[in-house]
Amino acid sequence: MREDVETWGDLCARLNEPTGATDPASPVERILFPVGVAAPRGDAELKSMGFTKLVRRDKGVYENVTALDGEKRYVSPDDASSMPDFRRRKLD
Repeated sequence: MREDVETWGDLCARLNEPTGATDPASPVERILFPVGVAAPRGDAELKSMGFTKLVRRDKGVYENVTALDGEKRYVSPDDASSMPDFRRRKLD
């Protein structure tokens, strides 16, 4: 990273590699990419983005960790009123 390389021949010489079919006088440029760090999003951030996160707590029972006001905290397939209200979620 500290050395400036301007041609394909310079780059190959520094790496001790043959130039192959590429002209050694061909210009090269350094391209840098930002490091991608994948960090998990917290429940509050998911909620503010309009997502619903259900965490399994028991067989057939899920906790809605992103529940909105008025929604039940625990979701059960036997109780239709416990299902999250997806129409209230932010859709931007």
